[in-house]
Amino acid sequence: MTFVKYTLQMKNIFIACAFLMSISIFAQEKKADSTANWTKKGVVSLLFNQASFSNWISGGENAISGTVSINYDFNYKKGNWAWDNKIITKYGISNISGTGSRKTDDQFEFNSLISKKASNNWSYSFFANIRTQFTTGYDYSIAEKTSTSDFFAPGYVTLGPGLIYKKSDNFNINLAPSTAKATFVSTDFSGQYGTKAGETSLYQVGFYASIYYKASLMENITIEHIFNTYANYLEEPQNIDINYQVNIIMQINKYLSTNLNLHMIVDDNASTAVQFKQLFGLGVNYIF
Repeated sequence: MTFVKYTLQMKNIFIACAFLMSISIFAQEKKADSTANWTKKGVVSLLFNQASFSNWISGGENAISGTVSINYDFNYKKGNWAWDNKIITKYGISNISGTGSRKTDDQFEFNSLISKKASNNWSYSFFANIRTQFTTGYDYSIAEKTSTSDFFAPGYVTLGPGLIYKKSDNFNINLAPSTAKATFVSTDFSGQYGTKAGETSLYQVGFYASIYYKASLMENITIEHIFNTYANYLEEPQNIDINYQVNIIMQINKYLSTNLNLHMIVDDNASTAVQFKQLFGLGVNYIF
């Protein structure tokens, strides 16, 4: 029964997100003259890696891996008001001879920020961020694999008012000194990710800051920085959470690119060690 209640809670949260997205889509389609206020862009990418060996005396195992990612932006601007939305999704699988298939990447993130211009490049803002993963994650470092995560376990919901400095679509800083953060887990992970034993949620209030910066290193090479940090006022404010992503794209032609993704997470509630992920490979991109 507890699991059913938990599932219904998570479903309600995602229904709310879908409702926000449907509002934007409806607003775009309702009137022809209002569509001019919307800009939208999506990119579907397939990152591919492969290794094959035959009579290779140095040793090696056949391996193949692929990661699919979908990034979608839909933004609204009219007068002094702006509403920016970004969805980031990734899912990767690898298959190694003798080991089988394993998940290599799993991410769902939704960012929404509404702002009203105050002066020059500064605006009043209110943001919402939702982060989770799609499927069960496992720890393969021990003899018997153990599940470490699942859909919305953990799931993070962060929101709050603040001020945003936006120089362009490629550079902004958002400061939110009164931010609420909620962490959700299923009953299987009760007592983990900062929750207390027997509980499936954790609520915090603290300071949040985010930085977004995108630039061209040289022709056909771009770098994107996505940096978020959070400090909890209520407990151990010195333990600052950090979520930092770096994406480097070396464009070969319209559809092919070489992609490098670096992702670092510092979160004492999830792990006492710094989490680090790196993906590199040939990407096939489709822009819509």
